[in-house]
Amino acid sequence: MGKNRNMRNLLREWQGELKRAFTGSPEALPDWVPLLAEGDDAGYHLPGSAVWAVHGSMPTIVAGIRTLLMQALHPGALAGVHEHSNFREDPLGRLARTIRWIFTVTYGSKAAAEEASARLRRLHEPVQGNYSDGHGTVRGYSANDPELARWVHIAFLDAFLSAHKIWGGPIPGGPDAYVREWAQAGRLMGVEDPPLTEADMRQELDSWYASGDLLVDARVAETVEFIRNPPLHPLLRPGYRIMFAGAVYSLEPKYRAMLGLTTPRLGPVPLPVKLATQVTLAVVRLALGSEGPSEQAARRRLRRLGYLQET
Repeated sequence: MGKNRNMRNLLREWQGELKRAFTGSPEALPDWVPLLAEGDDAGYHLPGSAVWAVHGSMPTIVAGIRTLLMQALHPGALAGVHEHSNFREDPLGRLARTIRWIFTVTYGSKAAAEEASARLRRLHEPVQGNYSDGHGTVRGYSANDPELARWVHIAFLDAFLSAHKIWGGPIPGGPDAYVREWAQAGRLMGVEDPPLTEADMRQELDSWYASGDLLVDARVAETVEFIRNPPLHPLLRPGYRIMFAGAVYSLEPKYRAMLGLTTPRLGPVPLPVKLATQVTLAVVRLALGSEGPSEQAARRRLRRLGYLQET
């Protein structure tokens, strides 16, 4: 009996730490989540959309790690993080703020999405400085600069589509629908004329690579090492190690090589990274539930407005 009780306590603690990682609290919801039920319009995205399908799935966890790895390759984006962020001291806080923006634009009303994006842009206003680009030229950067916003947007699209293709289900309308729908999020963050198809997005990503504007240096290596081993609760580290391996597995070989990464071994008898990631994502889904509180709040708003029938 004692052993079973200890196991249950351990599982509850693990579940609480998992929730804390995504919401900032092991028990209470963040105060912004219930607000997604408010508002007088349907929002930019509805149930059945490509955005709801991708962002409501567990592969977003792997996609988030891959996004950080890819964004680190742009020296301007990386300079802003290193010089104006407390990511080392509070990585989960930064994660929670990013999740808040993504879920508000995904599930909130148009007014909520626009306000969340404006808030983020205001936070970005003091993020300015200089960096040395891949050609040895010193350039100025601003987090709200359209060029940097474009890189962040495209790295996001690339990561979320790639992870979903490997571990997610069907996307309504296919990958092009996701790129087209999430272009609105890019516009809200100042991206001018964002790509509307997967092919256009991939072409832009390849042009960044070919231009030589992406850079690998000691700062990138330090960032990659931090992403590999963030200061997580010990109960979360085994699962995170698998998620990180999945993110590395999902990278295109040329970016994996730039970052100095190889697909990690998982255990003394190597497990297939793709399978291990799939199993870990399934366990996380069981712990967190099949429908998140943000999606539930959005459905309440949509039922109130008559876009969904009462169930």
